[in-house]
Amino acid sequence: MNIFVLLPILIPLITTIGVLLARQRPRLRRNLSLGGAGLLLIVAIELLVLVWRDGIQVIQVGEWAAPFGITLVADLFSAMMVLLAAVMGLGVIIYSQATAEQRAEHFGYSALLHFILMGVNGAFLTGDMFNLYVWFELLLIASFVLLVLGGRRDQLEGTFKYVAINLFGSILFLVAVGILYGVAGTLNMADLADQLNSLPSGLVTTLAMLFLVAFGIKAGAFPLFFWLPASYHTAPAALLALFAGLMTKVGVYALVRVFTLFFTQDTGYTHTLILIIAGFTMVTGVLGAVAQTEFRKLLSFHIISQIGYLLMGLGLFSTAALGGAVYFMVHVILAKSALFLVGGIIYKLRGTYNLKQLGGLSILYPGLALLFLIPALSLAGIPPLSGFWAKFALVQAGLAAEQYVIVAVSLGVSLLTLFSMTKIWAEVFWKDQPGKETPVQAVSFIPHQAGVSMLVPVGVLAAILVVIGLLAEPLVNLSLLVAGQLLNPADYIETVLGGVL
Repeated sequence: MNIFVLLPILIPLITTIGVLLARQRPRLRRNLSLGGAGLLLIVAIELLVLVWRDGIQVIQVGEWAAPFGITLVADLFSAMMVLLAAVMGLGVIIYSQATAEQRAEHFGYSALLHFILMGVNGAFLTGDMFNLYVWFELLLIASFVLLVLGGRRDQLEGTFKYVAINLFGSILFLVAVGILYGVAGTLNMADLADQLNSLPSGLVTTLAMLFLVAFGIKAGAFPLFFWLPASYHTAPAALLALFAGLMTKVGVYALVRVFTLFFTQDTGYTHTLILIIAGFTMVTGVLGAVAQTEFRKLLSFHIISQIGYLLMGLGLFSTAALGGAVYFMVHVILAKSALFLVGGIIYKLRGTYNLKQLGGLSILYPGLALLFLIPALSLAGIPPLSGFWAKFALVQAGLAAEQYVIVAVSLGVSLLTLFSMTKIWAEVFWKDQPGKETPVQAVSFIPHQAGVSMLVPVGVLAAILVVIGLLAEPLVNLSLLVAGQLLNPADYIETVLGGVL
């Protein structure tokens, strides 16, 4: 039994319980929270190294052999996602030490963060469709509670929209799982890859459409993304970073998993449709961002447009394209989270997210301006930052597949992304501070009043973005290995099912 496959779920669960028990002792609660997040990061690194070195790792929970028991499986894709979740989890928990309100902590803020990490890791590691549904529901419940912790009217309104559309997605997901079990007699993902081959392609394609809609809602894909900008902007910056970085990516992960493992009978239809959805998701997301004048709303719309790039890689369905999508996943999780965390620092300094009421921060705090510029330019795809290599890989794959329309769309959206990032820069950092008739003088390189807890996570994320941009080759090679494993799932199936077939 390889315990490293189970630990990314067990550690957040045990930390959640510990943090709840220490709720009345703030120092112990904080230490437990930080310790649990740090231990999760160490285990996630070890899991990725183990999978990279020794191949796919599997646990059959309760020693019930697949496809009858609960299977946890870590291939390169899931191990990489677990590592990203651990990095984001630690960053957000450090940031929250300075920003979480006492009232929110009283109602279990820290415990819920770890509960979300448990759910995210469970979704990445499960090898069973019903358990994937269960992990999605746990995520929905925990995120719902976190969104309403502030108790403000806009939070309640945003949460209602968030829950309503996600509940619809969950019902659709459950219905699709029920039909899938009825026709295939199994919900084990590896077993489904074998069983669905014997079913009529029309029936399999119909099932694929049900899962495409269900996971598309969770991912924030066109046309069912409206819940995302209507709800995310009401949350505090730390939660926004976690939600923007991880929550929608669980939906994308599920789409990539099922549409590379067992919904591959009619790729001419299903993956072309995904490619069309990718284009509309990119365009509508970035146009929504361009129209915004509020920091969080603008970035929330950008979450949608970036989801389009990830779907582009899946829709093109080649090793180069999926490798580009995997690289893009790493880049966008880090960049988007860093931008929301910078937004939280700006709010602490000025008390507003309204772009029109901000200004002058590049002179006051040039270090903060740099911490914004790195993820912003990376998101826009400016070389040599990580976003450039991610988009370059996708464009190259699109040209190789002769899909010139989606290539043109992706390049156009990239220009509009640069425009909207420039808009934030001009309003928040470059223009004079509103109400100040004389130019302001530099105060310090970084805003010390934000504190180490807020500045360090942003600084580390920005540094990682620079490193994976300047030294892109190792991550590119790993992303191509991930893509190769996804497109050739024989090892995954054989490792999970063992001698069953």
